[in-house]
Amino acid sequence: MLACLLGVLVALAAAQTQPAPAVQAAPMQAPPVGYHFPNGQSYVYDVEWRLWTAGTAVLSIEPEGNEQHVRAAGNSVGTVGLLYHVGDRFDAWINSQTFCSRRITKHIEEGSRRVETTNDFDYARKVAVLDQVNLRKGDRKHVEHPIPGCATDVISAIYYTASLPLTTGSSYDFPLNDGGETVAVKVTAEAREEVKTPAGTFRTVRAQPTASAGVLKDRGKIWVWYTDDSQRIPVQMRARMGWGTLTFRLVRVDK
Repeated sequence: MLACLLGVLVALAAAQTQPAPAVQAAPMQAPPVGYHFPNGQSYVYDVEWRLWTAGTAVLSIEPEGNEQHVRAAGNSVGTVGLLYHVGDRFDAWINSQTFCSRRITKHIEEGSRRVETTNDFDYARKVAVLDQVNLRKGDRKHVEHPIPGCATDVISAIYYTASLPLTTGSSYDFPLNDGGETVAVKVTAEAREEVKTPAGTFRTVRAQPTASAGVLKDRGKIWVWYTDDSQRIPVQMRARMGWGTLTFRLVRVDK
C-alpha cells in the first residue's frame, strides 16, 4: 500500500514483476556548466493516500569527497502507520562530475518485511551487483546485471531530472538500475502549472517519467512538479496506481 514511500515515485518505474530484456537508453548528461547541487537543503514532505495523511518523507543531498551523498527516508504515521508500518531509509552516492551512480543502499521496513539491500555500480565490469538479505528469514540474494557506462538509481534520478532543461514539450531519457535489469526511463516536461503546498504556492514544470518495463509501463503513472526556476525544487510528487494515489507535498525546506 505505502511501499517505499519516497522511493515509490521513481522505484515503481524500475520495479519488474517478471524479468525483462536489457534496453538501450540515451547516455546520461553531465551536470551543465554552472550547475550547483542543492547541498545543505533537506526537502520535507507530507504524504497523502486517499485523503489520509499517510506518512512523512525527507530528501537531501550533501557533498562527500568527489561525490554527492543522497539521503531519503520515509515513515508511515497516524492511523495508517498503525495499520501498516513503514520505515524506509535510502543512501546513494553519485559522481559529482558525471551524475553516474556508484552505490545505493536500502533499509526497508514495510509491514512484516525487513530487508537490507546494496546495489553497487561496477563500471569497470559494466555490471550492477545486488546483495540483499531478508532480516527476518535470513535469506540472501546475490545477482549481477549489465549496465551501460553510466546509469542512475531510483533516488538520485530525482536530482538528475532536476538538472535537465525541462523545456515544455521536450523529453529526456536515461538508463536507471534498481538491482534488476537496467530500464530506459523517459521524462517528459508536460506543462507549466501553479502548485500550492503547505510550503507555499509555486510556479512549476510538471514532469512525467515513464519506463520501458515494469509497473508503470502498463498500470501506473507518476509525476513530479519542479519549481520553474534555477533551483528546480521538487515541490510535489504523485504516483497513481491501481491501489490508489500517493501524493507528496512539500512542507518546508530545512537548511
